[in-house]
Amino acid sequence: MFTGEVRQILVQVITSWQVLAVTVVLVIYLFLVSYVARLRDRPGKPSSSKRKRKVTKPQFTSPPEIVTSDEDLGLENTSDD
Repeated sequence: MFTGEVRQILVQVITSWQVLAVTVVLVIYLFLVSYVARLRDRPGKPSSSKRKRKVTKPQFTSPPEIVTSDEDLGLENTSDD
């Protein structure tokens, strides 16, 4: 089906360094993607993104008092008239 010349060219293309480098990079990329997917999809351990802590807001029993007079604040009038 293939002539000897076509087989030789096909072998040269398959064994070229560019094709081998791209193949190795693709295998590493697929391994990395599947590893990360397995880490994020573990049923036994919840991931760190799911463990968000609730922020507790301070609860006031009564609203804070608003002081309007200077005497309650301890301020003295120091102006010399």
